[in-house]
Amino acid sequence: MTPPDNGPHDGVDAGQGAQGHYRALENLYSSAPINAMFRSQMAIPEKGVARITFDADERMHHAAGAAHGTIYFKMLDDAAFYAANTLVSDRFLLTTGFNLHFTKPLKTGKVIAEGRWISGKRRVFVAEAHLLDEEGDEIGRGTGTFMRSRIPLASLSGYHA
Repeated sequence: MTPPDNGPHDGVDAGQGAQGHYRALENLYSSAPINAMFRSQMAIPEKGVARITFDADERMHHAAGAAHGTIYFKMLDDAAFYAANTLVSDRFLLTTGFNLHFTKPLKTGKVIAEGRWISGKRRVFVAEAHLLDEEGDEIGRGTGTFMRSRIPLASLSGYHA
């Protein structure tokens, strides 16, 4: 069993505290190879919250001309995941389950995915996320469960403040 997080650890200077951890998580998001496929940026404004902005375009469409569900899942999962990982500064979390609801089709435009931590502080975390289109309408929502892995954040090259 992975021990509980007791605060900042290797990879982020302890003097940087929570803000250093948040900036390091933002860098980790940006460094993931999958994110080269999307014009997206993530910001962590506070503990338990992650916000991703991205542009949806026709390259993400299914045959009927709207965004494929994979983009909904990817952005909802990422926003919820990073919101949960703000509470853990020593280990990378893993998604163990995700429930997704499509509420409106998306064609193109700017989209915001906002994730919020709901519960859990030791081994398993629950976070939710929703997607908003340019008009401010919800287009999707989801809830995920995330578990501590054995992977130290400090071992990941993208995790740095």
